[in-house]
Amino acid sequence: MARTEKVDTGEKRGMRRRLRKQRDPEGRMSLGDHLRELRRRVIISGVAILVGAGIGWWQYDNLFNRLIAPIKDLARERKQEIATLNFPDLTGSFTLLITVGLFTGLILASPVWLYQIWGFIVPGLSRREKRTSLLFIGSAVPLFIGGCTLGFIVLPRAAAALLSFTPAGASNILPAPDYLNFVLRFILAFGLAFLLPVFLVGLNAAGILPARILVKAWRPAVFLIFLFAAVMTPTPDAWTMLFLAVPMIILFYLAVGISFLLDRRKAKRDVTAEWRDLADDEASPL
Repeated sequence: MARTEKVDTGEKRGMRRRLRKQRDPEGRMSLGDHLRELRRRVIISGVAILVGAGIGWWQYDNLFNRLIAPIKDLARERKQEIATLNFPDLTGSFTLLITVGLFTGLILASPVWLYQIWGFIVPGLSRREKRTSLLFIGSAVPLFIGGCTLGFIVLPRAAAALLSFTPAGASNILPAPDYLNFVLRFILAFGLAFLLPVFLVGLNAAGILPARILVKAWRPAVFLIFLFAAVMTPTPDAWTMLFLAVPMIILFYLAVGISFLLDRRKAKRDVTAEWRDLADDEASPL
């Protein structure tokens, strides 16, 4: 009986292997397969974010002090308590703990969820495309973390601009959840913005987005970049918006240049593919 169960288990494993091998080499899947693939990747990303969130909850006090540092520094410069944080209800501090932890997990788990997003967009990867995916992750993670770092550096300027409208002698009473949500969204906007060129180059390498289309769309792309920067940096001064928009435009044109180089290499390979498999004594189309 036990031997029969082992045989059945082995047969099931063999069937699963055959099913995996029978996947369409071009990455075509049915709607049900797409949904199962999406569920699997969401679960993997969610688990990775929760593991990172555990580290964020462990270091919550240090992270909280770093995030409220712009207000403290501004108060020290003006020699007055320009703003104070308060918790409007009993659950406010706990909600803030959860928010800061998940945000930390999102940053720490960025290699995992970025790879899962890329794997879902471009399924059925060949060996060459898998190497491209590793390059994608190798450049996406530093850019995402670099964007978040730039957002943290620009944050004091944004806080000073928003608090500059407070009359002399007055003070702001800021709900802590609202302030932290603004800060985290501000930092996350910079991180996501810096992923733009990586996704453009990645889609180009996968043959989905040619460079000539990127060039034709430069005007709406620049407009959308400024619109995104204006929405994600809700400050009255233009400098904060430019701190986000200018690097995005530079990265966009850098992505266009890299896409042209990749398209040129693809064109050369396509030309040589016509005669690569010909016999030595057979004339080529050239």
